[in-house]
Amino acid sequence: MAYRIGWFTTACDRAATELFNAVYDGIKRREIKGELSFVFSNREEDESATSDDFFALVRSLEIPLITFSSQKFKPEMRASGRRDEEVLKKWRSEYDREVIQRIGGFEPDIIILAGYMLIVSGEICRRFDMLNLHPAVPGGPTGTWQEVIWQLIKEEQDRTGAMMHFVTEELDKGPTATYYTFSIRGGQFTRLWKELEENLRNKMLSQIIQEEDEDNPLFALIRAEGAKREIPLIFNTIKEFANGKIRIEDGKVMSGEEIIQGGYCLNKQVEEYLKNV
Repeated sequence: MAYRIGWFTTACDRAATELFNAVYDGIKRREIKGELSFVFSNREEDESATSDDFFALVRSLEIPLITFSSQKFKPEMRASGRRDEEVLKKWRSEYDREVIQRIGGFEPDIIILAGYMLIVSGEICRRFDMLNLHPAVPGGPTGTWQEVIWQLIKEEQDRTGAMMHFVTEELDKGPTATYYTFSIRGGQFTRLWKELEENLRNKMLSQIIQEEDEDNPLFALIRAEGAKREIPLIFNTIKEFANGKIRIEDGKVMSGEEIIQGGYCLNKQVEEYLKNV
């Protein structure tokens, strides 16, 4: 039986479609020995032109599509949750119970959160094995990708990367499944680190962040180098799970009979993927 992959996405940008196409093509080429069992989105028709285009693509490929609007689900309760975290947690749980009812018959081996813009509750991550991308190496900075990059710069780090981790009730703290790393020193980085050092003679880093934010050249290069490796990481993570190279067993990542502490490194696979794009 093919490895069954569930796909969660809000489908709010082109990157979500590019990732989906990469995995679908990998399955068609038989590089990934699995199947896309279903696609779930927390948007419905007519909520966004981008997601509508994505839904049309999924239907054209005859993959089951389940849509259930988070915007329309108990909007008053959700609005109250912006002021009260406990109310928001309750809303998430109630929403996810409904999601479980809609996808429960598919019994996926793994669910990939691919541009899924909701924080999931314990209700659903206890029911399914779910993987999410976090744009930092195991043990690295937490938070958004913007926060991660500025923390790397503040700490004058030499390397960064990203990981796929299992989703748990503790945000971004689940066990690492796979990861990649790359250097942010040498080459183009040398000049940009030097420019930042010169700027810091006259300004505080907080001032540079406020004035330049994502337009800062060093920030932008770190983001560009990380972003181009994200699809290869997710692609190869799914490939290794579907092809039986790695698996989850009793909450641990396994390769054969070996427990992989700290995640399975995919540096070689990610760089090989980039060579062939």
